Amino acid sequence: MSSANLVHYLPWLLFGGIAIVAWLLLDKFTGKRDRASERLDELRNPQGARRQDLLKGGKKGDSMAKVFEMAAPSLAKALQPKSEIEVNKLKAKLSAAGFRNDSASSAFLGFKLIGLVVGLVLFGGTTLASSGLTQKSLVYTVGGAGLMFYTPDLILAFLGSRRKTSIFLTLPDALDLMVVCVEAGLGLDQALRKVAEEMKDTARTICEEFSLSNFQLQMGRAKTEVLRELGQRTGVDDLRSLAAILIQADKFGSSVAQALRVQSDSMRIRRRQLAEEKAAKTAVKLIFPLVIFIFPGIFVVLVGPAAITMVREMFPMMTGH
Repeated sequence: MSSANLVHYLPWLLFGGIAIVAWLLLDKFTGKRDRASERLDELRNPQGARRQDLLKGGKKGDSMAKVFEMAAPSLAKALQPKSEIEVNKLKAKLSAAGFRNDSASSAFLGFKLIGLVVGLVLFGGTTLASSGLTQKSLVYTVGGAGLMFYTPDLILAFLGSRRKTSIFLTLPDALDLMVVCVEAGLGLDQALRKVAEEMKDTARTICEEFSLSNFQLQMGRAKTEVLRELGQRTGVDDLRSLAAILIQADKFGSSVAQALRVQSDSMRIRRRQLAEEKAAKTAVKLIFPLVIFIFPGIFVVLVGPAAITMVREMFPMMTGH
């Protein structure tokens, strides 16, 4: 087989090799287990057993998710952070985006490794088939693999930003309802539960956070720790300041309702100021669409007839008049 034919069939060979490796991994991680081991796992971790039953009764996509969950620790081993600070940073990013499972870090790093391999195979096979083994093809392959490698980071940043925005926009309304609950005689944990029940359809994100905090309070954790963790895991500055205010109010015995009302008013003022700022920027942002898309059409409609008349009057020989 000549070198030209080898380069032509190289993408197909790479695809076949990746398919064989994937098949072997699927066969390894989906192997049957004996019933005794499954029963021991059910007794040791009932919640995990129920989740496994749901996966078994689900569709093919659920079984693939199960396979990936089992294979994620092995895939992410090469990308695991080396220091405790990096581990905490990764957990904070995942928590801000709403991923708090124990396997979230392994799954995220596993997605990054899979993206790297897919980028190498996809871009490498395409460039080798089109232009052969050249410096340009290597640059394209490395660039595409790097893009696929950092795509999970971009997605995670987008999800975290959207979640923070949702919390910021719905927090003043939640605080107003919490003020009503506290003034009616409810405790902080009961107020959190009531807000989570009443606003679960309109403010789902903040209700999830309040439900988790309420559950931690019911489990016996200290109120100071729960409030501080509420501000830290979301990554929202307003929740951090709210947690600090509630901690101070609880420590010095001041009115919790008054603290919540002051915080709600300040957040509402800040939200209105941000809306006014965005409205003031609208005129500047409209300049480019006006100049590029609208102004040429207006120019043709207004100046076009006059230009045609001028051409006919100045150059009658060219127009036949």
